[in-house]
Amino acid sequence: MVDLLGQYEKIKSQVDKAILDVISSTAFINGPEVKSFQSELEKYLGVKHVIPCANGTDALQVAFMALGLKPGDEVITANFTYVATAEVIALLQLKPVLVDVEPDTFVLNPSAVEAAITPRTKAIVPVHLFGQCADMDAIMDIAKRHSLFVIEDNAQAIGADFYSSTGKNQKAGTIGTIGCTSFFPSKNLGCYGDGGAIFTNDDELASKLRMIVNHGQTVQYYHDEVGVNSRLDSIQAAVLRIKLQHLDEYANARRRVADAYDKAFREHKNLLIPVRSPKSSHVFHQYTLVLKNADRNELRKHLASKDIPAMIYYPVPLHLQKAYKDSRYTEGSFPVTEELCKNVLSLPIHTEMNDETLDYIIENVLNFFN
Repeated sequence: MVDLLGQYEKIKSQVDKAILDVISSTAFINGPEVKSFQSELEKYLGVKHVIPCANGTDALQVAFMALGLKPGDEVITANFTYVATAEVIALLQLKPVLVDVEPDTFVLNPSAVEAAITPRTKAIVPVHLFGQCADMDAIMDIAKRHSLFVIEDNAQAIGADFYSSTGKNQKAGTIGTIGCTSFFPSKNLGCYGDGGAIFTNDDELASKLRMIVNHGQTVQYYHDEVGVNSRLDSIQAAVLRIKLQHLDEYANARRRVADAYDKAFREHKNLLIPVRSPKSSHVFHQYTLVLKNADRNELRKHLASKDIPAMIYYPVPLHLQKAYKDSRYTEGSFPVTEELCKNVLSLPIHTEMNDETLDYIIENVLNFFN
């Protein structure tokens, strides 16, 4: 699905030197590379504060901890997402309130969000799924009217732009109260291990977030908050500094692949191409088709026989997962999400894909239907 080796080989000399420099410095934790990466990412995103942490799930957890939510408080989020989004809500004994997504862009449906608000609702978590932004104008308007926090799950859309109706363009993850991202190796901005970050423009909130990721302390051995140990190590920061310089280039390479897929599949009766929202650029963390009147498993087997991977993101909606079963929800409660889970299929898309590979994938997808 991704070619991390090919990507590494293009920046090998820079990466190898950066890693060896960290090892030589022995500043493995919170060293200069972490501080430099933080500053460079703040500049790239146009956000006041970036707080690096150990992974994207920690980023979400720390965000909720900093907002002071209490057990039983309700948090609205998308049903069609990776489990980590709801996992941290449940872990902190908050109440996940799942809502359906848009059938064409796969992102949070603002009307469904509004309908799910109760007196116990405290926050909304829009997921910028597969590489483009949810409708942040609508979500921020809802949040403002109901005095709710907004925590953006930006694990899949770093670098995407949201085009506000106000005429102001903002990077994904910098619009809500807090934004969270992951630097898992396969992400658009991925390190060579685990990593994550939290974003905010709120000075006071940033101070609290920094305290929580560092055991609840600002001065060593003096703990003002219940915290966690969640740090981005210096070697990963060194890798990310180099890859950040190429992030827009990587997004353009992914768009080139997506454009070719779009052209090949746009008129196909059995394939719906991903819709690109006019309110957001798309950085294509995934290229996800929706199959119509076609056997997904057989197509996947066919592609596998040609050494072409294809993934299902996500086969089971959250409300039908054993860990998240809730008497409020049954099969049929979320028709859009359930239909997507039965019919989506993601094709390989990455920064190193050449025309020969791209043509081979397209040809074999089309051959399945002939």
